Amino acid sequence: MRLGINTFLFTSPFTNKSTSLFPTFKRWGFQTVEIPVEDTSHIDPAHVKAQLAKHGLVCGSVCACMGPDRDLRGTPQQQRTGLNYMLKLIDQMVVLDCPSLIGPVYSAVGRADAVPPKEQKKQWKTVVKNLKSLCKYAEKKGKQVCLEPLNRFETDFINTCEQGLKMIRDVGSPALKLHLDTFHMNIEQKNQAAAIRKAGKLLAHFHACGSDRGTPGNDHIDWKPIVAALKRIGYKGDVVIESFTTDVKVIARAAAIWRRMEPTRNEIAVKGIKFLRRMLA
Repeated sequence: MRLGINTFLFTSPFTNKSTSLFPTFKRWGFQTVEIPVEDTSHIDPAHVKAQLAKHGLVCGSVCACMGPDRDLRGTPQQQRTGLNYMLKLIDQMVVLDCPSLIGPVYSAVGRADAVPPKEQKKQWKTVVKNLKSLCKYAEKKGKQVCLEPLNRFETDFINTCEQGLKMIRDVGSPALKLHLDTFHMNIEQKNQAAAIRKAGKLLAHFHACGSDRGTPGNDHIDWKPIVAALKRIGYKGDVVIESFTTDVKVIARAAAIWRRMEPTRNEIAVKGIKFLRRMLA
């Protein structure tokens, strides 16, 4: 298991200039970088790849940033925009030599409302159709798509491991895998370790986040059974710290971060990786 860091902890949007963060990430001991590409025009993937290599790092994952205009269950225009955006991300991943597109690839973050069962079934079929197209392209390019269930405040569509696995079954592509996050699971799952075991070999990406979005280990999550479950299923993917702070204003607002969780964001990264390294040893 490689340890990674999501760049949202330090910047938004990530641009070519943001590669100046890489020497610090390497010094702290991270092996992989998770890059949220908010717009494909923000980076030259060849430049980013060169800077990663220069500092002995790799891009372990590209995070899909699903705004209101990118929604695979939305209007026809929102579906086209969302799908075309993620197809372009896969093209950039080829240059970055990045294996995984991760995140809530099915809908706009923040779209959360109760809908009648008939409408929910219609939305589900629409997402299945769009993900089949996305995954067909991912297969062609040798990449995987890792679908992330979010908590109930960020989506009404896929909240649990079980729902994510159902979507994977319905899409039926070997390129579609599961992405679990301890912050979201802390809200939605009865038992985090049991969810990991249920995901089994389909779990391809993992976010290790504190229960308050702060430092993993400085929270109330019971980490021992989580780590035991990851080892039991033979998980070999990245374990990434995805925490947010008030320092990055646009992300703080989007993730409802209204107060400082830790003294500094550096502390989240430094103490977080020390904790995870100790737990995973």
